[in-house]
Amino acid sequence: MRILYGLPSEGMGHATRSKVIIENLLKNHDVQIVTSDCAFVFLSNHFPNRVHPIKGFHLALHNEKISVLKTAFHTIQEAPENLKLNFQQYKKLLDNFTFDVVISDFESFTFFYATFNKLPLVSIDNMQIIDKANLDIEIPFLIKPDYILAKQIIHAKVYGADYYLITSFFYPNLKQINASYIPPIIRDEIINVETKYGNHILVYQKSMAMLDLIEILKQFPKQIFIICGSEKEMMDENVICKKFSETIFIQDFGNTKAVICNGGFSFISEAVYLKKPIYTVPIENQFEQYVNAAYIEKLGYGKMSNRFTYEDLQSFSLNLLLYQDHLSKYQQDGNRLAFSKLDNILMSFK
Repeated sequence: MRILYGLPSEGMGHATRSKVIIENLLKNHDVQIVTSDCAFVFLSNHFPNRVHPIKGFHLALHNEKISVLKTAFHTIQEAPENLKLNFQQYKKLLDNFTFDVVISDFESFTFFYATFNKLPLVSIDNMQIIDKANLDIEIPFLIKPDYILAKQIIHAKVYGADYYLITSFFYPNLKQINASYIPPIIRDEIINVETKYGNHILVYQKSMAMLDLIEILKQFPKQIFIICGSEKEMMDENVICKKFSETIFIQDFGNTKAVICNGGFSFISEAVYLKKPIYTVPIENQFEQYVNAAYIEKLGYGKMSNRFTYEDLQSFSLNLLLYQDHLSKYQQDGNRLAFSKLDNILMSFK
């Protein structure tokens, strides 16, 4: 089959997940890809001559939380140029390719392409759970506006898809018959890594002020912390800061006793797969991250906090064995089930 695959560039989780899916699809299908910015560069290196640049939507941060006003301002400011480039790419795809199916990983260009060309559309992402499921977690009153806004955006983002595959490690009841769960898509590097519970805790937290973070970590002098993705390499008492290296990161990830992170789905999913207890501090005003973090706590896989504190880190540290026990019951056979479900859906369109 000839497949058009679209994904956003916001964060690299979509890109790393899509890379795994596309590699599997290319065994039996011809795939062309549309995306933007960092995801475009990343996927072009892996799939030369298959990736086409478009302009995407970006979230704006202010004081380490999502700014709705700044996001809206940048979107409006960039709209004319973005529409021009996307129209050019739309025409290029029409002139040079014909497709049988469109797959969207929470991406709008492919949604419109499938709609206007009356092509089957498959959605693969974790975000649709907010709109398609009855979330059985407490949603505090103060963030209910974030929930309503997120639900409206997600409902419209890939509206009317023929099928929704929702990647998730938690499974609240679904409201639509054309939606089903698949386990999170896991990179081969994570599937193949040798794991143990070592002496350090891995910190993967880019949205928090680094100095404040380090000062709290130093209050646990008997515990080693490794911060991944630091601007410079350094050691400050019990805190080791490392620049990002994929090889070293995966090794540290495999050997860590626990992780500290925001609420991003891809990293949390990999931590669950590796059965690493999770202390998660979701980015403020990003409801999807709140959902991921709330289910980590609900399932007993770790602890959620609204902000990173000494008291919460101490509580998390004292309960690592309990979290490990709960995580030991999680089962996932790599990507086998996800690929099988996707293959069955694609076959139904032949």
